[in-house]
Amino acid sequence: MAPEPTGPLPEACLVLDFDGTILDTEEPLYRSWAELWADHGHRLERADWQRNIGGADLFDPWAELEARLGRPLDPGLNDRRRLRRDEIQAREPLRSGVVDWLAQADALGMPVAVASSSTHGWVDGRLQQLGIRDRFSTLVCRSEEVPPKPEPTSYRVACARLGADPACSVAVEDSPNGVAAAVAAGLFTVAVPHPLTVDLDLSAAHLVVGSLDEVPLAYALALAVSRRSS
Repeated sequence: MAPEPTGPLPEACLVLDFDGTILDTEEPLYRSWAELWADHGHRLERADWQRNIGGADLFDPWAELEARLGRPLDPGLNDRRRLRRDEIQAREPLRSGVVDWLAQADALGMPVAVASSSTHGWVDGRLQQLGIRDRFSTLVCRSEEVPPKPEPTSYRVACARLGADPACSVAVEDSPNGVAAAVAAGLFTVAVPHPLTVDLDLSAAHLVVGSLDEVPLAYALALAVSRRSS
């Protein structure tokens, strides 16, 4: 086991994905779409939905359902679908271990960022609702300048904003797209799958765990730092 650092490492930072990593927003979104499809006699397959997780929207469930039905859908159905998503989402707690890792990062003097393929408004709004927005020094989200994952830009920008060296920093992800982005940016990458990604290939991550409760941040940080000196 790698030795755990005992003091602050000014070149290190912690960067977390948001959707599915800090909060499981993926299951409520999938369920809301699956229910809409079921109402129209069709099944939304997990494999189709998984193409979108953690990256660009390669699969459009609205357009695909319209194509299968052979007619346009009432736009009001999507408004109701969003309300259903929010209803399910309201019951979701922060993912296990996230609060502890944020506390550990603070104790180690590590700045923390979010790197997300979602928009700034979505991520910032959810973090505000959860009461943890002030735990993050910066949010790097999809925009005209920041492409979605698996492009590594969001992680590179997050490290640059925090003045951190990716080689001794830690990323936390939940999807193959996210893992690919973080690894390409040079961060030590911890994958924590959720029910919609547990059957996907996350082997490119440096460490795969069922929950952040399974390992302390200091251990992951020590493994990150040890790569630079090996």
